Amino acid sequence: MKIQRLHHIAIICSDYEKSKLFYTEILGFKIETEIYRQDRDSYKLDLSLNGLYLIELFSFPNPPQRQSRPEARGLRHISFAVSDIENEVDYLRTKNISVEPIRIDEYTNKKFTFFNDPDNLPIEIYEL
Repeated sequence: MKIQRLHHIAIICSDYEKSKLFYTEILGFKIETEIYRQDRDSYKLDLSLNGLYLIELFSFPNPPQRQSRPEARGLRHISFAVSDIENEVDYLRTKNISVEPIRIDEYTNKKFTFFNDPDNLPIEIYEL
């Protein structure tokens, strides 16, 4: 097998409109396609960033809660690269998003921090 690149990340949300607003208006993703699948009572929203298709946002009726803490097996978090972490943290706080203190990666000496999406999915921002 020769994987060329990550194709997308799929996220299931509990409140479609709230998550749609978060990923588009706050994080700046662009809507590529929005589909309502009546047979599943489910939305599928394809999102891109800087021309790259990255996230599929799904809604399903009554999805089970994601265990986030204590950390469990499976996907731990998603991470986005930023050029000025302090500026991005300030921006998130203006949107009333709680952000952890900025830390330094002990191996790369780069700055990073975490915040959560509306369903408590951990999101990391990592300064390049």
